[in-house]
Amino acid sequence: MDNHPNVTAVRDALKAAGAENTEIVILDEAVSTAAAAAAALEIEVGQIANSLIFDADGEPLLVLTSGAHRVDTAKVAAELGVGKLRRATPEFVRQHTGQAIGGVAPLGHPKPVRTLVDVELERFPVVWAAGGVPRSVFATTYAELIRVTGGAPARVA
Repeated sequence: MDNHPNVTAVRDALKAAGAENTEIVILDEAVSTAAAAAAALEIEVGQIANSLIFDADGEPLLVLTSGAHRVDTAKVAAELGVGKLRRATPEFVRQHTGQAIGGVAPLGHPKPVRTLVDVELERFPVVWAAGGVPRSVFATTYAELIRVTGGAPARVA
């Protein structure tokens, strides 16, 4: 699993962005929810940076939100001036990220995806994000997550 093409793409993107930590941790089992990831890592659910892809008038939008939150799509759509913001289909997610739902990383995609980063993640000295497949994660900081993704801080809940 450590050599999976998606894990390699994420690791390479972290290195290219000059991330302090480029280690991808492979968990014993797939973790498809923030609660499952937090339990596997023995951390607070809020420390999980969920990578959620939305269809924003046909364009992909990646929202990195605290695992303790649900994205308020109406609020985000209004702030971005988007007519319609809805959860993307699995096919839309794979088309724009090259990754499957449950393992979508904040980077390592075929081309850049517009990204928002939940300001609530700043409360934690360490946050964890998916590493390209449902069993992979990596540790980072809020500031570094913004830097390596080119994301914009946002209130998303």
